[in-house]
Amino acid sequence: MKARIYVKLKPEVLDPQGKAVSGGLKNLGFDGVRDVRVGKYIVLDMDDDASNGQAQVKAMCEQLLVNTVIEEYEFKIEP
Repeated sequence: MKARIYVKLKPEVLDPQGKAVSGGLKNLGFDGVRDVRVGKYIVLDMDDDASNGQAQVKAMCEQLLVNTVIEEYEFKIEP
């Protein structure tokens, strides 16, 4: 099975990388972009017999993959 994890900065956290991308887009003439937030996309390929896949992925996120002080995440598990 695959776990697809989407990580982004919490709304109250400044995103300097997003600001740089926003500025670059404006310099290229894309004036319609109001704001940019940059995040991470993580794909885990896991054994199909992981019966507690939801709990395992949540634990992985909380313990290693996500800095829960400044980031939030969501994930989907696919067969």
